Amino acid sequence: MGVTRRYRDAWEGFWRDAPDEPGAAIWDAEAGLVAERHLALFAPHLADPALPVVDLGCGSGTQTRFLAERFDRVLGADLSAAAVELARRRDPAGRAEYVQLDATDAGAVRELHDRLGDVNLYLRGVIHQSESADRRAVAEAVGVLMGERGRALLVELSEAAKPFLGQLMASPAGPPPKLRPVFEHGLAPAEVADAALGELLDEAGLAVLASGDLPLATTEFATDGERIELPARWLVVGAGGVPRTS
Repeated sequence: MGVTRRYRDAWEGFWRDAPDEPGAAIWDAEAGLVAERHLALFAPHLADPALPVVDLGCGSGTQTRFLAERFDRVLGADLSAAAVELARRRDPAGRAEYVQLDATDAGAVRELHDRLGDVNLYLRGVIHQSESADRRAVAEAVGVLMGERGRALLVELSEAAKPFLGQLMASPAGPPPKLRPVFEHGLAPAEVADAALGELLDEAGLAVLASGDLPLATTEFATDGERIELPARWLVVGAGGVPRTS
């Protein structure tokens, strides 16, 4: 199993074409506006803070490097080889480890768990950005990597983000420059309904331990100079039982 060639190529193209400077990608906001806020929500629910931390869908590694300053062992994983290469390049001190990983490849996911043991996971937008046929496999990968002791923080765009993004794309001033490449590369954010996300996690055997709403900061700004923040939800999940069979 694995993602489709189209989906893999879309992400490779996005990261290959992205400018090299920090903040060039719309979701590459500085960690003080993203991972720092999320860690404050996540930390109280960590059963074992000493576990390795995996930033799944690490992209250019901005949030990974922040986490590496706060945990002993941090690994950034991404489907895109171009993203992993960029993340390594931006981390010359090697504060974190980086690996290419297709989270829908059950064998590769189990191999990573065998290497690291149970981990705590951080995911931003990974499920909603996945193709519909792959979302269950990604959720199950979270459960495998966490094992019994780990926890995961999932940050996903809420369904309210879809019309919000539509308005941005249809703005008389034109779509924000950093948002345009997302759609040009065939990526479709905000495609999961709020209720569907909960059902997906339940089917994968994951228990929601805490949740709430928190807008997701981007690196883009509106015409009035205000930073664009996308409607989003956060969920802390742990092992919840046996996944349902299809």
